[in-house]
Amino acid sequence: MIRLAGLAVAPWLLWPLLGAFIGLMPAPAGADDTASSPATLLPAPVAPVPPLLDRQQVDAAIGRLDGIVDAAMAKTAIPGVAVAVVYKDEILYAKGFGLREVGQPEPVDMDTVFLLASVSKPITSTILARLVGDKLFDWDDPVRGHDPSFALSDPYVTENATFADLLSHRSGLNTGAGDLLEDLGFDRETILSRLDQQPLDPFRSTYHYSNYGYTAGAVAAAKAAGEPFEDIAERVLFEPLGMSRSSYRHTDYLGHANRARIHVRVGDPAERRWEARYDRMPDAQAPAGGASGSISDLARYLRLQLRDGSFEGEPIVDAGALATTHLPHIAGRLPADPTERAGFYGLGWNVGYDDLGRVTLGHSGAFVLGTSTAILLLPGEELGIAAITNGEPIGVPEAIGSTFMDIAQHGEQTVDWLSFIGGFFAHEFAVDPAGPDYAEPPASAEPPRADDAYAGTYDNSYYGPLVVETEGGALSMKLGPADAPKRFPLTPYDGDVFTFEPIGENAAPLSAAQFRTGDDGGIASVTLEFYDRTGLGTFTRN
Repeated sequence: MIRLAGLAVAPWLLWPLLGAFIGLMPAPAGADDTASSPATLLPAPVAPVPPLLDRQQVDAAIGRLDGIVDAAMAKTAIPGVAVAVVYKDEILYAKGFGLREVGQPEPVDMDTVFLLASVSKPITSTILARLVGDKLFDWDDPVRGHDPSFALSDPYVTENATFADLLSHRSGLNTGAGDLLEDLGFDRETILSRLDQQPLDPFRSTYHYSNYGYTAGAVAAAKAAGEPFEDIAERVLFEPLGMSRSSYRHTDYLGHANRARIHVRVGDPAERRWEARYDRMPDAQAPAGGASGSISDLARYLRLQLRDGSFEGEPIVDAGALATTHLPHIAGRLPADPTERAGFYGLGWNVGYDDLGRVTLGHSGAFVLGTSTAILLLPGEELGIAAITNGEPIGVPEAIGSTFMDIAQHGEQTVDWLSFIGGFFAHEFAVDPAGPDYAEPPASAEPPRADDAYAGTYDNSYYGPLVVETEGGALSMKLGPADAPKRFPLTPYDGDVFTFEPIGENAAPLSAAQFRTGDDGGIASVTLEFYDRTGLGTFTRN
């Protein structure tokens, strides 16, 4: 057990909560042992632990699920939830709760389609496992051999990064590399073509959660198969499993009448309410975060996972290729002291062992603009739970899954999981109090120059050109794809420093545009603080 906030917490319960943010958890026996590259040089698995749960224990926990969900919804007022439980290849529970959209009467049911966010990743690795089983490539193949356009900033990494490297987030790409380009509206091809400008941390020895590193691996797999990834997903997984409402295309999600809108909390903390304010179009990173589907579909997917790639007696995915996705390929979290346990990331899965040595698998998904999802598996017990919601990430699906597993094993809830996990999410998404605060200019602020001193076009090879101009008598800047740039009003802050509001999934409070003077005394460049996280945010004036 580990102790956090005074609680004794089983790691197998804690780590799945962090699925979208840190990598953790285990590896079943039976994985393909033919590969010999550093990607799969792993210790021999421990002897499997005999099943410890029985149907009576699982049924008792299922009998509590309605109350678990109702309590979570009552405490958080989250609009809609859907939950499914699979045990020994049987769907024992699949149910919807609440509303598809606040203020509208339509209820969530088993067939309501949700955005799945990063729960897309284990689905994608399953699809790639099918292609590995079909001998189209191997996990340890360099991706460049199948996608010559793949490139990162280090030539060695470009030539040697494998599918396993990209799907386990150990390429060296920083967390979020490429995400800000997506927020600005750039397409997948453009984003992937610019990853070679991102700095890298040490290859295969650092873990950074990278949506576009993951997407690059899936794109290379699709090129090996000779068809678009979205089509492959339908052909090799969704159709064979009868996942008729699942897709990696956002237009398919929007086309469902029985669709859950995404929601955020608005208003003061004491009077927060849920509102369907946004749409989140994740096609650019579809393999990493763009899947949608119903809880009925996810229940079928859990059956496949818990039966080693078979569904209703038919092999769909090669068992060895699938088992490799469940192996720990990198430590996603190293323990702070000897009383804690390391956490691992596989290929699209958080992987770990519980206190009894049983393998645990899980993953969370989250869009800050209004989605949170989680799946949690105990493969040795053939037990899994999926929980999906149409509300921003505050820990609800993770708490539902952890509470269910807690009761199944111990007969009762031993931790207030919603409060515990909710505290983690509140901390994770809190505004950094040590960061710059641009809400009010300094008392000694200098006035800016005339607008035409700043107007013009500024070049940047990563983000593309930035255009500063006057619109409606006020200074603004345009950034993004040439055919659909985003406009940001610029507000004077202090001399040559202006503020602007970032946009999109990764948006933060006010940030700064800092114009700098050249040798001739005129404005020569501007650095956008929000877009300069890895040193790529300076634009040079033409």
